[in-house]
Amino acid sequence: MLNYLNGTAGKLWEICVLPYSSSFALNPTLEMELDQGKMDQEPGRPTWNRQIEFTLAGIGCAVGLGNIWRFPYLCYRSGGGAFLVPYLLMLLVMGIPLLYMELILGQYMRRGPVHALAKACPLLKGVGLATVAISFIMCTYYNIIITWGLYYLFSSFQSPLPWQSCNNTWNTPNCTNHINPNTSSHSSTASQQFFNYRMLERTGGVEESGVLRWELFLLLLLAWILLYFCIFKGVKSTGKVVYFTALFPYVILLALLINNVQLPGAMEGIRFFIVPNWEKLLELEVWVNAAAQIFNSIGIGFGSLMAMSSYNNFNNNILKDTLAISITNSLTSILAGFVIFSAFGYMSHLQNIPVSELAVDGPGLVFVVYPQAFATMPVAPLWAILFFFMLLCLGLDSQFAMVEVMATSLMDGFGGPLMKFLRHKEMLVLAVCSTAFLLGIPHVMQVGIYVFQLMDHYTAIVSLMFLAFFEVLAICGLYGVRRLSANLKEMTGNRPNIFFRVCWMFVAPLLITIILVFTIIQFKPARYEDYVYPPWAQGIGWVIAMASIIWIPLGALHTLWVLPGSFTEVLDRVGQYPDFHIVILSFSHPRTYGIASLVHLGA
Repeated sequence: MLNYLNGTAGKLWEICVLPYSSSFALNPTLEMELDQGKMDQEPGRPTWNRQIEFTLAGIGCAVGLGNIWRFPYLCYRSGGGAFLVPYLLMLLVMGIPLLYMELILGQYMRRGPVHALAKACPLLKGVGLATVAISFIMCTYYNIIITWGLYYLFSSFQSPLPWQSCNNTWNTPNCTNHINPNTSSHSSTASQQFFNYRMLERTGGVEESGVLRWELFLLLLLAWILLYFCIFKGVKSTGKVVYFTALFPYVILLALLINNVQLPGAMEGIRFFIVPNWEKLLELEVWVNAAAQIFNSIGIGFGSLMAMSSYNNFNNNILKDTLAISITNSLTSILAGFVIFSAFGYMSHLQNIPVSELAVDGPGLVFVVYPQAFATMPVAPLWAILFFFMLLCLGLDSQFAMVEVMATSLMDGFGGPLMKFLRHKEMLVLAVCSTAFLLGIPHVMQVGIYVFQLMDHYTAIVSLMFLAFFEVLAICGLYGVRRLSANLKEMTGNRPNIFFRVCWMFVAPLLITIILVFTIIQFKPARYEDYVYPPWAQGIGWVIAMASIIWIPLGALHTLWVLPGSFTEVLDRVGQYPDFHIVILSFSHPRTYGIASLVHLGA
C-alpha cells in the first residue's frame, strides 16, 4: 500500500492495489467492501410508486418526435422497406444491449449519469458531465418544437385550416396549392408559406436577427409552464403524468391510421414504405443511418434513462424494462411510418406525383408535408387537432427526461447546499426550467429557425456521436463487462446471458466506432434548405458542440491531477498492475470515507 500525505488539504490518500473481488477492514468497527451498490444505497432516495411508472416514463422518453419525422424520412431516403432490415438488426445487437447497460448502471449506482459514471470510471467521469450538458442544451431548443406544435394546435381550431389556401395576407404571388414537377423551383405551397411566413416570419439568414415573435414567445412560456407542473414533484408527479402522455399518442396514431388507409392512394404510400429496394442494402450509409437512428431514438448517451433508473428499487428486474422500452420505441416508429406514408400516398394521388417527391427532412415533415395532407381530408380540423395534440404529448415526454437529468445531477452533487438555499426541490426544478426558457428566447425571434437548425446539427449529430463512443468505452471497456455482470447479479440474482456480454465486449464498441468514423468522414456543414451558414456561424456551431464534448478530456485531466505523484508516476503505477483494480481512498474524517475506481483493468 502506498501512502501519500496531501499537506494542503490535510487528507491522507492511500492507493490500494487489490484483486477484483477483495474486501478489507479499515479498523475493527469500520469495514468497507468494493461494492458501490451497497455503499451508495440511500434509504431516503425517492423511488417510483409503481414500477410501471418507470416503464411508461422510459417509453415516453424514448418515443418522441424523432419517431414521427426522422424515422419516416430515413426510410424514404434509404429505399423504403429496405431500411427496416438494418434497422431491426441494429435494434437487436446495439439498441437493446446498450440500453440494458445504461439502466443497470443507473439502478445499481442509484445516481444520475454524472455520479454514476464518476464512480464506475473516474478517468472518464467527464462523460457523465457531458451527458448532462448535451441534455440541457437540447432541452433549450427541443421545447421550440413543442412551441410550434402549440401554434399549429391553436391554429387548427378553425375551418378552413389557415394553410389550406393561398388567399391569406402572408401568402406571396408564387404560392401554389399543388406540387408539380414542372412548377418553378421558386414556387412554394400554402403549407410551406404558413410555416415560413406566418408562424416563423423568418428572415433571410442568420445574419438578420429580426424581432421577437411575441406569439411564439408566449407559447414557449406556456410550454415550459406545462412542463414544470408535470415534473416539479420529481418522480412522484412525473409517474402520474406519464400514464396519459405515454399512452394517449397511441390512441391518436391508431385513429389517424384507420382514417388514412381509407383515403385514395394510401396503399401506394404504404407499398413504398414496406417494399424493399434491395440494392440500397449494399450502401454502407443505409446501415450507418439505421444504427444512428436506433441510438438517437432510444436515447443512448443522453443520460436521461440512466437518471430515471436511479429511482428504481434496487432489486428491480431491469431486463423487462429494457425490452419494453426498446421494442415499444421501434414498434412506434413503424406504426408512425404507416401513418405518415399512407398520407403521402394520398397526397401523391391528389397531385399525380411520386411519393418520393413529397418527403421533407427535419421539421418540414411534421409542419409542412403532413399539414398539407390534412387540408384535403374530410373533417380536416379534427385530424389536425388530434395530430398536433399527439405531438405535444410526445414532446413533453422527451422533455421530462432531459430536464430530469439536470435536476437529478444537481441534487446528487449539491443537494445539501442547494436545499439550504432553495428549501424545496420544486424551486430547483423551477430554476432549471427558467434558465432553459431564457436560453430558448433566440429561437422565437424571426431568426429562430436558423438558430434551431444550427444547434440541432452540431448537438444531435456531432456531439452525440463522440459522447456515445466514450460512454461505451467507459462502461464496456474500462469499468468492464465482468463488473457490470456482477452488479446485475447482485440486484437480480442472475448474470446477463452470453448474448449481452458479447454485444457489450465486441459488437457495440465496433459499431459505435464505425458510426463515429463515418460521421467524421461524411460530415457536412449545417444548412437550412438552400441557405448555407456563413463561416462565423459554423464556428459558433462548433462552440456549441464543444460545450458538451469538452467535459470528457477535462474530467480525465482532473482525475489524473488529484492523484498523488506526477503524471508519469501515475501512469507507471497503472501499468505495473494490469490485472488488478486500482482504488483511491480518501479520508477526511475518521468516521467518513469515499471510494472511486480509476479503471477496472482486466475487467
